[in-house]
Amino acid sequence: MSKKSVQTLDTIAGLANVSKSTVSRALNNSPLISQETKERIQAIAQEHNLRINAPARNLRLRQSHTIAFIAPLYYPEFFSAEDLFGLELLNGIGKGLSALRYDLLIVHVDPDDTAWAQAYLNSGRADGFIILASNRRREHIKTLIELEAPFIAWGVPLPKFNYCSVTGDNVMGGTLATRHLIQSGRQRIAFLGGPKDELTVQYRFQGYEETLQAAGRSVAPGLIAYGDYTHASGIAAMQRLLHQSPDLDAVFVNSDLMAIGAISAIQNSGKSVPEDIAVVGYDDLSIATYNNLPLTTIRQNFHLVGKLMAQSLIQHIQTGVVTNVTTPVELVIRRSA
Repeated sequence: MSKKSVQTLDTIAGLANVSKSTVSRALNNSPLISQETKERIQAIAQEHNLRINAPARNLRLRQSHTIAFIAPLYYPEFFSAEDLFGLELLNGIGKGLSALRYDLLIVHVDPDDTAWAQAYLNSGRADGFIILASNRRREHIKTLIELEAPFIAWGVPLPKFNYCSVTGDNVMGGTLATRHLIQSGRQRIAFLGGPKDELTVQYRFQGYEETLQAAGRSVAPGLIAYGDYTHASGIAAMQRLLHQSPDLDAVFVNSDLMAIGAISAIQNSGKSVPEDIAVVGYDDLSIATYNNLPLTTIRQNFHLVGKLMAQSLIQHIQTGVVTNVTTPVELVIRRSA
């Protein structure tokens, strides 16, 4: 006697002890599912005479040609008038997706919410996701991987996770900034980083440290400080550096916004830039050019970044291929150093 027919993917998912999305992909021969898992799920479906409502199935399988960008609510300055990083990154991604005939959807997600990804996948509102990789987003990345959801992250990929990513060459960025300051004759070069636990910041520090050591210098603890990429943290961290090491004559700052804050702190202390203290930023946002004191900085090509993120994610959606891309950076010299 045959077993009773079932009509939902949820039932098969329960019997196979996998997610509903895994069942859907297995029944549609997706390359994202291993052959062993695919055959096991298909066998269970056949055994239970799975019957799927055809119109509903077609609706589920219809691509939205929309990619959701997950905006970080933990960082309130992101997308604000104060911080152009998010806007310039988003502009590059939007152009990259548009060239591939995809739309961009901006989604604000609470850091503690774990249901958002499944909701967008189930509703068909998005074919994939773009996220910022950081320690603060680790749970979001784990959620996306467990759901087998197509996504790509901007930033250094987290260890022990396998997913698509695009990041700038952070070690080279730290090297270029520090080398320029050494070649300019600076003797006491400080490092003003973003959050200390971020891999991006650690790699930039690696470039800074190795370049100093190659020049026969050591890293002085009093020349190291950290902020959180905001203008206010740039001011506060620079004030700490000036207190710790009043004889410093240069500082490599991990974002343009923090660098502008650092310049303000230096000038308010009675010193001048670059005569007393040279300043190098990071990103080459438009504010680096239009600041009252044009900023020497490490340029990240956001047009290229956006294009590569779009291409890599769409390729992943279509083929399941995981790519990790590192984009080049370059030094742009202006008045601050």
